[in-house]
Amino acid sequence: MHEKSFESLGVAVSGPAHWPSELRLKENGRVLSVTFEDGAEYALSAEYLRVMSPSAEVQGHRAVDRVTVGGKRRCAVIGIEPIGTYAVRLSFDDMHSTGIFTWDYLYDLGARFSEKWASYEAELKAKGLDRDQPGEA
Repeated sequence: MHEKSFESLGVAVSGPAHWPSELRLKENGRVLSVTFEDGAEYALSAEYLRVMSPSAEVQGHRAVDRVTVGGKRRCAVIGIEPIGTYAVRLSFDDMHSTGIFTWDYLYDLGARFSEKWASYEAELKAKGLDRDQPGEA
């Protein structure tokens, strides 16, 4: 059997651009504090992480399939599981646990919070959902 490296197949292989130096749950799981080696620090609410989950259940397989999830204002992260050296799987108290959050995705969520949160709130309003009542559209 012949082994082939990814490079020999023409696939670019690179690690994450951003490496975390610390992940810490705060406020009884309501906030995930992430510090990166470049000095960036983000306090990401469990609600934000839940509604931005990179799972196919939320993101869909195409942009048009993305689901807007409401009613997660009071959710909490109840578990963090390392996935290799590149990501973590977050488990939430509503039993959602299929999203794998890469280091680069967590960094992006922190760096672009204002833009992403404003878009999420606009989606809620447009679809008749809110942060307190469960629902999906």
